[in-house]
Amino acid sequence: MSQTQTPDAIPLYVKAPKIYPRETSGRFSRLRVIAAWVLLGLYYVLPWINVGGQQIVLFDLVNRQFHFFGLTLWPQDLFILSLLLAMAALSLFFFTALAGRLWCGYACPQTVWTEVFLWMERVTEGSRNKRMKLDKSPWNRDKIARKSAKQFLWITFALWTGFTFVGFFVPIRDLAVRVPGFELGGWETFWLFFYAFATYGNAGYLREQVCKYMCPYARFQSAMFDDNSLVISYDVARGEPRGSRRRDADYKDMGLGDCIDCMACVHVCPTGIDIRDGLQIECIACASCIDVCDEVMDKMGYPRGLVRYTTENALNNKPTRIIRPRLFIYLAALLLLATVIGVILTGRDPLIADVLRDRTALYRLADTELENSYSLKLTNRSNEVMSITIDGDGLPGIRVVEPRRALDVQPGDTLEVPLTVALPLNAADPGMLPMTITATDEASGRVQVVETRFYVPRNP
Repeated sequence: MSQTQTPDAIPLYVKAPKIYPRETSGRFSRLRVIAAWVLLGLYYVLPWINVGGQQIVLFDLVNRQFHFFGLTLWPQDLFILSLLLAMAALSLFFFTALAGRLWCGYACPQTVWTEVFLWMERVTEGSRNKRMKLDKSPWNRDKIARKSAKQFLWITFALWTGFTFVGFFVPIRDLAVRVPGFELGGWETFWLFFYAFATYGNAGYLREQVCKYMCPYARFQSAMFDDNSLVISYDVARGEPRGSRRRDADYKDMGLGDCIDCMACVHVCPTGIDIRDGLQIECIACASCIDVCDEVMDKMGYPRGLVRYTTENALNNKPTRIIRPRLFIYLAALLLLATVIGVILTGRDPLIADVLRDRTALYRLADTELENSYSLKLTNRSNEVMSITIDGDGLPGIRVVEPRRALDVQPGDTLEVPLTVALPLNAADPGMLPMTITATDEASGRVQVVETRFYVPRNP
């Protein structure tokens, strides 16, 4: 070959072909629809529910308040978030070890919103075959009308999704009043359009590519599987050799298995894989292939379950233990975390008081009394203003000199003030003497008792 000749160019990137998943019906499809309705209902309806004038779910970042089903959390409670995240991770481990990618197939936002966008695509462009034919046809009035209708539905739904997302962080009723007049703030506008664009792009165009190339869960799921995990599998021993045949043919005499090679399992797969090639990281466990294969088996008069939820051990005719110690460990950890969170929330006091001694001066004389100085910190974790009175106890004749009046602490605020406590001369022996400071909310009667020490010198 001369220097001027070059081999045929080898493309380094091949555009992924568009996948046209066929609509399915069956028990798993019904479960997915129910899950989608429940999850979308929670997402779009919850922000509009008010209880006692307060949005039931609101992450109010501006005022540093997190309202969740009547419970208000403050920045001081963010450690609870770490416990919730740990629970979420353990739940993922538990369900993956039990039955594979249940999260991906039924509850993942990417899956749920993609199903909605596919439904709108079917409404405007028709069934799988009609959509494929429409995309190949030249642009004409019918194609423009159908494509425009689809884009209108997609964009409208994406904007509504972005608006609802912002409504979890800004009171949604106030947001709805300001939207028509274009009175949104800069960040509100940014996040509305950003989340709308993300929904439109991920669910409308990227779809299965998010699951195949962007989601990290597909990469580390194999570490959670074992031979006793329930996964969607094709029964090779029963299905092979595959081949087409008439319904009334004696396929056993033809040397064929139960698989008629109709490709229906491939046509319904949202990620475009062939489950007959074995478990693949692209599989999101939506179980569409199970539904459509069972439908084909019914038509052919064959037993169901050629594609089914099963385990590697079961396929290899080995003993299977779906309920095993690994699951009990995950479940025990989940219950422990749930108990800890419950105890924290039920025992959570809305008033926090803390007292620190002033290290610059151990004491000072004031007429016939000894005075010690402290720093008093009060935190109000309720939704109401607290009026706090401060008292001293534990030593004879002890009294609070400063503050003289009740302290008003705003919701979610921390108030730090100087605290001065006096004790009559010769009322107690010298030394660092234990005493208590009591903070009482006048409205609710809540009491916080803080232990500290009062210093009495030998020769004041």
